[in-house]
Amino acid sequence: MTTCPVCGRHGIGKVGADQYYCWDCCVEFMVRNQDVKIFNVEADGTLTLYENLLQGTVNLEVQKG
Repeated sequence: MTTCPVCGRHGIGKVGADQYYCWDCCVEFMVRNQDVKIFNVEADGTLTLYENLLQGTVNLEVQKG
């Protein structure tokens, strides 16, 4: 089970190899080994790097099973 690194919820869909979309907070993220990159999905569908200025950190829980 994968949780969103931004909101921590489980409403995650897989959109590609190691790429996920959170239906709750509408971000896309990539997980490769221990690296996580988070992107905002813009109105035109482009991805821009997500910057969470309030928290400064992200939480990621990836469980294989």
